Amino acid sequence: MLDTSRSSPFPSFDRADLDQARGLYRVVDGAGQLVAEANGDAGVDDAVAVRMWRSMVRVRIVDERMLALQRQGRIGFYGAATGQEASVIAAAEAMENRDWIHPALREGGMALHRGFSLRTYVAHCFGNVEDTCTKGRQMPCHYGSREHGYVTLSSVMTTQFPQAVGTAYAMGLRHDSPDDRPICFAAIGDGATSEGDFHVAMNFAGVMRPRGRGLPLILFCQNNQWAISTPHAKQCVAPTLALKAVGYGLAGVRVDGNDALAVLRVMREAVARARRGEPPVFIETVTYRVGAHTTSDDPSRYRDENVTDQWRELDPIVRLETYLRGREALSEADAAAWRETCDAEVRGLITEVENIEPPPLRTLFEDVFADVPAHLEAQFDAATEHRNSSVASS
Repeated sequence: MLDTSRSSPFPSFDRADLDQARGLYRVVDGAGQLVAEANGDAGVDDAVAVRMWRSMVRVRIVDERMLALQRQGRIGFYGAATGQEASVIAAAEAMENRDWIHPALREGGMALHRGFSLRTYVAHCFGNVEDTCTKGRQMPCHYGSREHGYVTLSSVMTTQFPQAVGTAYAMGLRHDSPDDRPICFAAIGDGATSEGDFHVAMNFAGVMRPRGRGLPLILFCQNNQWAISTPHAKQCVAPTLALKAVGYGLAGVRVDGNDALAVLRVMREAVARARRGEPPVFIETVTYRVGAHTTSDDPSRYRDENVTDQWRELDPIVRLETYLRGREALSEADAAAWRETCDAEVRGLITEVENIEPPPLRTLFEDVFADVPAHLEAQFDAATEHRNSSVASS
């Protein structure tokens, strides 16, 4: 369980400060009340908090509908962010659309929060012709959008971390002023910290200094405590993941990942530092994967679901909603109406896009060469013949 007895003042972001990497920064406790260290100030406007809450609810409802579709055999795969919405949406809220995101599996809500089309999001899960982000060539949940600065997810674990370092290095070389410098954000889960790419990325993040400044980079880890079926305690004996940042010359901060207001404050400060050219920050958000790793997984076979039930009581959506209700910034009627609106939106889009035709077969052989070479034309002809014979035999 999350240790709710500890809280800390706003992190210093000092690379030598071990307390911020050992502790657990929080603004709102599990009951939706400001912690004492916040001194009565959440540091977030009510309008911003409501906007985050609305996106968190929308992501939750999308995930519920998509999971149901997979169980009904209508889509092939899905990985939900249930219980982790605070980390996802607060991180997105802290950045600007000019900033680039290298996501892991559960960050799709960041794209939606930035304005990525929910219709395209749903079409992608079906892999039909309206999947304009990957043209039906990727597994569900592997969204991508140049317009929204959201790099297409790779299922290969942790590759996005060193890739993001390279992106940030290019940003640092091309943009000199903090006013025009975009930043790069990369997300991983706790299991990825056991991969070699994690070490490579962390090391280069500390060493590389374009124009004599730190990389415009934020490295972000959602510690949901399970690397598929491997618990955190069996993959790492460090007291916290945030402490790992210190050895690489980065600032490490550990924050309650179910507290959207805390994640937002930490992210905003990390963004400001990155634009100024200070050393990058590694953020560990402590949360829990209350659902399965993906629809290919049954967590009841390897973990105590009584613990999971305890974490459900720390639901980030309920926590933020309780805080907003206490401030009279969100009424019960408005909350219910928004949930109904989101549910109707998602159900309506599913009805509209589920039976849209797949992408044309020829697109499978395009987009690499300006002129399709002969060997790919031959493959296309063979694939067309195979498809036609399969249709005829059925």
